[in-house]
Amino acid sequence: MKLRKVTAASAAALVLALTATACGGDDKDDSGSSGGDKKIAVGIKFDQPGIGQKTPQGYSGFDVDVATYVAKKLGYNADQIEWKESKSADRETMLQRGDVDFIAASYSINPEREKKVDFAGPYLLAHQDVLVRADDDTIKSPADLNKKKLCSVTGSTSAQNIKDKLAPDADLQKYPTYSACLSGLQNKAIDALTTDDSILAGYAAQDQFKGKFKLGGLKMTNENYGIGVKEGSDLKAKINKALEEMVADGSWQKAVEKNFGPANYKAEAAPKIGDVKS
Repeated sequence: MKLRKVTAASAAALVLALTATACGGDDKDDSGSSGGDKKIAVGIKFDQPGIGQKTPQGYSGFDVDVATYVAKKLGYNADQIEWKESKSADRETMLQRGDVDFIAASYSINPEREKKVDFAGPYLLAHQDVLVRADDDTIKSPADLNKKKLCSVTGSTSAQNIKDKLAPDADLQKYPTYSACLSGLQNKAIDALTTDDSILAGYAAQDQFKGKFKLGGLKMTNENYGIGVKEGSDLKAKINKALEEMVADGSWQKAVEKNFGPANYKAEAAPKIGDVKS
């Protein structure tokens, strides 16, 4: 009987302890996440070298570096970030549904998107440009693309914009991926590849392409990269503050040089928060 009483008492104590622990585990920190298990979900591109790329070694790129810095300022270490692929067509929906806390994925700020989500930033001013072979000096202006074979990926509007507005006689070539365009550029099946200069620099900076390509420097459009958040989210102000600190302490410039430097990408100065160039 004595053994039974001790066992029953111990069991009761254990139940009380577990109950207290369970109640305490529901405590939220300021971010709304649970205690020591807190996570933040961040959307990035998984397939853009230099911008956002998933590799066997992890995640890399300028947007990844920016997002990691911002997350740290919000109170999250790198191992507390849950990276989620944010394809271009899915970004607004992911934010509206709450699938992610914020998105940094070569996400250009424009009026149509601002009707659906809010943006912090901008944190990078990119431009539509062309990538050409390093030994090609024939393309110095958009007009020089007339009669040239101009590549962009299927579904992109970049090449069509050039043909419609700048070089009506450009010979458009639609490839399934940017990597396929690069192969065509390398073997001279095409003359130029077009999209944002930051994306082009990221591809050209890959080890297998170093020294083979160069940016044309044509700056045909302004692309203001922002960090998307759910409409009305208080994260916008906090992220803006983090971006300002990233520029001030030199981390922004280091990220530019690290991810785009091998392609001789001449980035614009870090934009002022709220200064969206048309």
